Amino acid sequence: MILLTGVTGKIGSETARQLLAKGARLRALVRDAAKAAELQAAGVELVVGDIADAGIVKRALAGVEKAFLLLPNGEQQEANEKQFTDLCVAAGVKHLVKMSSMEATATALTPIPRAHWAVEEYIRASGLAWTMVKPNFFMQNLLSSAKSIREQDRFSLPMGGGTTGMADARDIGAVCAEVLTGQGHAGKSYEITGPEVLTFDQVAARFSEVLGRKITYVPMPMDQFRERMTGVLKPWHLDAVCQLFQEIADIGLDHTTDTFRKLIGRDPIPLRQFIEDHIALFRT
Repeated sequence: MILLTGVTGKIGSETARQLLAKGARLRALVRDAAKAAELQAAGVELVVGDIADAGIVKRALAGVEKAFLLLPNGEQQEANEKQFTDLCVAAGVKHLVKMSSMEATATALTPIPRAHWAVEEYIRASGLAWTMVKPNFFMQNLLSSAKSIREQDRFSLPMGGGTTGMADARDIGAVCAEVLTGQGHAGKSYEITGPEVLTFDQVAARFSEVLGRKITYVPMPMDQFRERMTGVLKPWHLDAVCQLFQEIADIGLDHTTDTFRKLIGRDPIPLRQFIEDHIALFRT
């Protein structure tokens, strides 16, 4: 039995689908059963409750051999993930897989990567067999700009001239499914990127090529982004996201990895294919 968290999000849902395709027995800890109804209908057992509730987590972990830890970024994320780790140890879980990020390093300066790194270190010291999956930027994040691309031929993000090695959530899910069902992954940290390092101007150029019309990237001032998201994100989360996006704008990523190809045996999905696969969302 594999316990999954985060199954109603981009990566968690993709991981669950790919594990189901492999015939894995799955249980998911969810806060809202309605959001996981499709997975439940496909055979995923649900435990409903808050991951901060140790009693609920203990019940979810009963009889579990492997666990997948993926929580949304937030002020309590580090504490909740450390508690989850302790409860995995107590439950006799054999392998814990954590979704982290490439920005999570010992020298991380911003709150979200620092929290990820602190939990990584906590898991490494726990005695559990572990694997860290560390992507960079999700192509699916661009879907939030579909309306402006469709209606205004432009999109705006507070990333300045920063660079990413963005990967498709389908590829990240494939890695997670492999790690949870394959052999030889314990004690490994896997940095996952797509096939290209791109600026967001280059992202706009890919959209232009596929859609056959000029798409423009307009850098959004961070103050404007903060104002737009005030009331949408809680203060801690908003500050942390702004700091992370500023880091992307200032530093970015300068390389891709071949980890995906080594693990899965094919090249990762390029941005052009992602756009083509979702083209109906971007066409006028």
